[in-house]
Amino acid sequence: MRPLLCVAVFVFAQGRCLGGDGGKKEDFYGDAYVTGSIADAVSLMPMLSTDSASHAVTGIVFNGLTKVDKDLNIVGDVAQEWTISEDGRIITFLLKKGVRWHDGKPLTARDVKFTFDTIRDPDTGCPYIASYSDIEKVEAIGDHTVRFVYSAPYAPALSKLGTEIMPFHLLENADMRSTPFKRSPAGSGPYIFKRWKTDQYIILESNHDYFEHRPFIDKYVIRVIPDQAVQYLELITGGIDTMGLTSYQYLYRAETEVFKARHNRYRYLARSYSYIGYNLKEGLFKDRRVRRALSYAINKKEIIEGVLLGLGEPCSGPFFVETPYYNEAAESYGYDLAKARALLREAGWIDSDGDGILDKDGEPFKFRIITNQGNKEREDIATIAQRQWRELGIAAEVQVIAWAPFLTEFVDKKRFQAVILGWTLPLDPDCYNVWHSEASGEGGLNFISYKNEEVDRLIEVGRRTFDNSERIRIYKGIHSIIAEDAPYTFLYFPYAKVALSKRFEGVEPAPAGIGYNFIDWYVTPGNQRY
Repeated sequence: MRPLLCVAVFVFAQGRCLGGDGGKKEDFYGDAYVTGSIADAVSLMPMLSTDSASHAVTGIVFNGLTKVDKDLNIVGDVAQEWTISEDGRIITFLLKKGVRWHDGKPLTARDVKFTFDTIRDPDTGCPYIASYSDIEKVEAIGDHTVRFVYSAPYAPALSKLGTEIMPFHLLENADMRSTPFKRSPAGSGPYIFKRWKTDQYIILESNHDYFEHRPFIDKYVIRVIPDQAVQYLELITGGIDTMGLTSYQYLYRAETEVFKARHNRYRYLARSYSYIGYNLKEGLFKDRRVRRALSYAINKKEIIEGVLLGLGEPCSGPFFVETPYYNEAAESYGYDLAKARALLREAGWIDSDGDGILDKDGEPFKFRIITNQGNKEREDIATIAQRQWRELGIAAEVQVIAWAPFLTEFVDKKRFQAVILGWTLPLDPDCYNVWHSEASGEGGLNFISYKNEEVDRLIEVGRRTFDNSERIRIYKGIHSIIAEDAPYTFLYFPYAKVALSKRFEGVEPAPAGIGYNFIDWYVTPGNQRY
């Protein structure tokens, strides 16, 4: 899981297809794909970065052992094939030959071993370490065979081993947190890093020697444009080729004949959700009754209609609604001010001095809610939540912070009371990195410090269980408990609303979205702009 920016950087990680030339000719090579992002990348070291903007870049600069195809099946990326031992503890990969790093050196089993040994080293500080803690050892057997030995069977293993592989020969003695590599990476993927001008742009160029095939689009450019209205102006004037539209832009601005003549629109329910998270180390939010009251006081329907103009679906828990792990029977916190007031009274919060603000032991119920700059939807959520909570006698102050300090200085260091954010959801329901108590250290993804012993136990059992019917039961149970504890006010699953210039061909929407086969997109010579 990664904090979701809800920006116009579309993550193509782990989703490249093997298709041939599809009838396209060599003279179709060329042109550039220019996209906009409301935030700059933070670090291009995949094992350390936790934001979507960074992973949008690393996903096409690097490869993993595995990836997903257009139908979300796990297939080989640099892995040719693999075998799993009868007891589920040993996975042996045969690597594809001819995969090379961008400097021309071959990618070998040594690079794979180095990557996962580094991730598992506590000194690295990898926020995803829990996904690899069950690996006892990684063995490089010659140049093209690598063996993973687990202490116990681990159901999400093939999915988790899709993480980006790092070059041993460039990073052998590097400090992963300070190496210049994090701003100037060299991978094995279809695009080669060329330039990064902070808060302005990142430029990538196609890898002509890519082992699948040379991408048809020669340049991939990300422009940092921290305002979606400005992004739209850039889109319609040709400054960028694609963006994630706001609901208003999708429903109204994109209905003009000029827009339709130049751009295609794509819409699908995104594998992500938005939420309000509460810092459980804060005294205000330690009482579950208070958190439940805050959730009952939020009118999700009003937020979906007001913020998304109806282009979203209510969310009640941490799994994707279109999977069997989502528990429709879990507490969904329908709008109910009477329940909210009753819970607050029970918790000792009353307006003792008649000033309209609840208080307890002489302290008013006031707190600050933070979110990231450049995301109008989150700012609107904060405004609506602020008004809805005010009806209960709760005073919430809203603070909007630029993305990089928001993440590194406030979220990672737990210097917040409440936060509005979103999560992208992986294919596997294993949620150790976000919901297990061991992931609550500084820099961990459980930055709200949630802890429930039964949830910890179920998460541990779920990642050891291969029977899917049993996993469904386990994760539905996790969903139910988390919903009852209300560490988040779960808000909605948004619809992805993508605008893309019509000059790009080869786009084939699928369950994986539209970016899974990006290396097969092309622009005919008469339509090329760059």
